[in-house]
Amino acid sequence: MYRETEIAEDTRARMLAWRRDIHAHPETAFEEHRTANIVAQALGLMDISVHRGLGGTGVVGSLKNGEGPSIALRADLDALNMQELGNHEHKSTCNGKMHGCGHDGHTAMLLGAAEHLSRHKPFKGTVHFVFQPAEENEGGGRKMVEEGLFDLFPADAVYGMHNFPGVPRGQFMIRAGTMTAYLDTFEIRVTGKGCHGAMPETGIDSVVIAAQLVNALQTIVSRRTSATESAVVSVTQIHGGDTWNVVPENVVLRGTVRTLDAAIQDNVEAMMGQICAGVAQTNGAKIELDYRRGYPGVVNTPGETAAAVAAAASLVGSEQVNTDIKPAMGSEDFAFMLQERPGAYIGIGAGEGENPPPLHNPYYDFNDAILPLGAAYWVALVKQQLAA
Repeated sequence: MYRETEIAEDTRARMLAWRRDIHAHPETAFEEHRTANIVAQALGLMDISVHRGLGGTGVVGSLKNGEGPSIALRADLDALNMQELGNHEHKSTCNGKMHGCGHDGHTAMLLGAAEHLSRHKPFKGTVHFVFQPAEENEGGGRKMVEEGLFDLFPADAVYGMHNFPGVPRGQFMIRAGTMTAYLDTFEIRVTGKGCHGAMPETGIDSVVIAAQLVNALQTIVSRRTSATESAVVSVTQIHGGDTWNVVPENVVLRGTVRTLDAAIQDNVEAMMGQICAGVAQTNGAKIELDYRRGYPGVVNTPGETAAAVAAAASLVGSEQVNTDIKPAMGSEDFAFMLQERPGAYIGIGAGEGENPPPLHNPYYDFNDAILPLGAAYWVALVKQQLAA
């Protein structure tokens, strides 16, 4: 189906062992000490220069072969706070923690590519292998950048990759421009006047006000954002009240906002502020909005997108590389690296059979069959961009 034969059998075996070991011992944001040890030790055995500590538990390996350009390749280390329900031999041994997004596989594929490149050195220049902590929600990529990632490890471009079980194995997907959404979160605190549930006229009902807010916030997308523009405003939590016959003083709403453009992001935040102020005035309540900017969008640069497409096509054929995908409303903190350097983020298909469990599902498991192809993609990209 595709060319991956240059990845040696012993490297394939090690990738499988790394992946399953890391899966069985998941570590969440900024706690990836064991995982970082595995990565650092493996790189050291490859005679690759190792730097530790960026972003707390980040690892960067540098491999130089003569003079030439430099590129950075990034994988993520962290697991999720969720309970695994599958029954694999390598099932999580940590209660309430699971590699539910495939970062174990991403790490193994990049280690496999590092081993191949260090063994054969089919390039001229420098490759930085960046193993990043805390991709899930906590912004480890931002922290690595803030702590000097590209000052310590200069790179002309940076590349990332993620598995997608909804895309058939043997396919890749990418687009130039915005690939993933801007991620923001919010908390709205409603302060009314508590009272007896039988006499609501003596108070200011924060529960009713919260309900008004939920409905009003939906008009941001349905009535105040153009149909040709994309935005999502979701209230995902409502907290308030302690018993049946008391109207609570306070109710808290929390949720997420996703947009595909920085200007729309600004508009949504402003409109949320207007709605909160208006509902507060209408009801005589106090409403406080805490709007938190999270991850920016992943924006692939044109030249590097073309490079990623060419590398993938060299393995699977151009007809198996989809360059016409829609932007995803999920988010990725690889975006912080793309704000500093040109680069591209590509999806690798991991789907097998009918209805495989999706990412962040308790029955999900990384498809080990794509380990050689993922490593081969990294190798092809390096050989192409750092041509000997």
